[in-house]
This record gives sequence, C-alpha cells and structure tokens, in this order.
Amino acid sequence: EVQLVESGGGLVQAGGSLRLSCAASGFTFDDYATGWFRRAPGKEREGVSCISSSDGSTYYAGSVKGRFSISSDNAKNTVYLQMNDLKPEDTADYYCAVGRCDMTTGWVSPPDYWGQGTQVTVSS
Repeated sequence: EVQLVESGGGLVQAGGSLRLSCAASGFTFDDYATGWFRRAPGKEREGVSCISSSDGSTYYAGSVKGRFSISSDNAKNTVYLQMNDLKPEDTADYYCAVGRCDMTTGWVSPPDYWGQGTQVTVSS
C-alpha cells in the first residue's frame, strides 16, 4: 500500500520559513516524480513543484520560484519543500504527490498518489 505522510506545516509570519517533509512508503522514488500541490481557500489546486527521481531536475510554479526549494533523499524515500520568504498568499493546504511531472511545464496529469495534506498559514 502506498502511503505519503506530510509534516512540517504550521503558522508563520510573513517573511518566515517552513520546511515540509513527505515520507513515502509502499513504492520507490526511482520510478516516479515527486512533489507538491497546494490548495488555498476558494482557489484552484496548484502544482507547486516537482523533482525527478532520475536526475534531480526540478520544476517550480512561477508563484514560488526563487522562494521555494524542493529536494529528495531517495535512500529515505523522503521529499522536502523548503519554503522561504513566505507570503500570506502562500497560505494553503499542501499535499505531497507522486506521479508524472514535466520539469519545464509541471504536472502533466493528476498525480497517481496523494498525501493527506498539511496546513500552512502565513500571517501578515
């Protein structure tokens, strides 16, 4: 059974940082791209970032580029999202995801697997 368990969300002031983690079990990163989506209240789901398991290449949505950084530890089956210079508009539920992601254009289809989500709230 595939499981994705996120952690690291919370409340932070604007300009602050958080690091999200996603521990995966039931599959190996080698066969997939992994990354993050978010859904803010009243907004569409947004593919935030992904990382290739084969070469470590990355994709970032324009809204987070330069502020967020994705990384993975394939030996630990864990993917991370370092979020710096957080803004109130980053407030959302963040979901770890596994699937197919183009490193130029982003997620190419709904992910195959989802985590349960972790809440990030950025106060102004």
